[in-house]
Amino acid sequence: QLQASGGGLVQAGGSLRLSCAASGFTFSSYSGGWFRQGPGKEREFVAGISWIGSKTYYGDSVKGRFTISRDNAKNAVYLQMNNLKPEDTAVYSCAAHRSKSPGYTSFRMGYGIDYWGKGTLVTVSS
Repeated sequence: QLQASGGGLVQAGGSLRLSCAASGFTFSSYSGGWFRQGPGKEREFVAGISWIGSKTYYGDSVKGRFTISRDNAKNAVYLQMNNLKPEDTAVYSCAAHRSKSPGYTSFRMGYGIDYWGKGTLVTVSS
């Protein structure tokens, strides 16, 4: 399973770091990613990372502000969020995919995800 943490309330321009801990499976065999769903919005791909962390991918709305990383020794993936904006307010969920890189559209659409973590709420005030 996956468990996300690190959400909270932050002012616009601030930073937060989300963590996602994997248990019960070999996380290094899975690509990882973060998705979010804001109030009244559809689920959106935020960021993804390849199995060993050599490649990263970002949604257009977060490029240059968010950074995804992973530590396979700790079975974890992280999302550093800087320069947060009110429109970043959402429930953020982590995900793991056994066979697809986040470079694939299917991954970014959330198809075939093997593990979804319970989300963590990020609220950005203006």
